[in-house]
Amino acid sequence: MAGEPGEILHLSPSQAARRRSRLKAGGVIASYRARLDPGRPGLTVQAIVRVQMTAHNADSPANFVRLVVTLPKVVGCWTLTGEADCRPGVRVADLPALTTFIHHRLLSHPAVARVQSRIVMDQPKADAGLPL
Repeated sequence: MAGEPGEILHLSPSQAARRRSRLKAGGVIASYRARLDPGRPGLTVQAIVRVQMTAHNADSPANFVRLVVTLPKVVGCWTLTGEADCRPGVRVADLPALTTFIHHRLLSHPAVARVQSRIVMDQPKADAGLPL
């Protein structure tokens, strides 16, 4: 396990704290997070969902995205070019929960024409930080 940032950068704790404060104030550090084991709260099924919109105007995708960002089961979301307009990443307890989520939360939205889901079998590399 890596040491404290100050040790890694050969800075005193006070120098490291000042640098961290400057980076946060300057907007370089957007937030801090803890990475939780999804199995512990029982979120054992991970899916990548491909969503196609009914229309390709400014309002349809925006209305759908406004919904998606409010859904706790959606752990990431990308709007895309190509066949799929949006790709939410979803974490749920089991397959029936995924089915319910897709039918009641995604397909019920008037902007959605089609939904396809892919179950994640393994994630050899977890979401990583920026490649700096």
